[in-house]
Amino acid sequence: MKIKLDENLPSRLASRLAAMGHDVQTVVGEGIEGNPDPAVWEAAQREARFLITQDMDFSDARRFAPGTHHGILLIRMHTPSWRALAARVGDLFEAEETAKWARCFVVATESKVRVRRPA
Repeated sequence: MKIKLDENLPSRLASRLAAMGHDVQTVVGEGIEGNPDPAVWEAAQREARFLITQDMDFSDARRFAPGTHHGILLIRMHTPSWRALAARVGDLFEAEETAKWARCFVVATESKVRVRRPA
């Protein structure tokens, strides 16, 4: 899977996902950190990448309707330390069939995963 990690996720997560065979780019690595959310979104879409973020600006499932983009994973944790975030996302990509998340709107908490698929 082609993935873009938003700047609000630990950079070490990129190497863990890459070790699983994913093509991972980070907002920080591309030098677009601090840019407005639309710029990050446009970069992810232009590159056909699945965006992983904690940014609530990407939480509107109507605006980011499944099937209209390359996919979003929104991480919502009560205590989002860098270690907890890296562990949760890495564990999701090891345990779930994430290849089926393309073009989906996915929300993950510490204990649940909700996947909205294209109609």
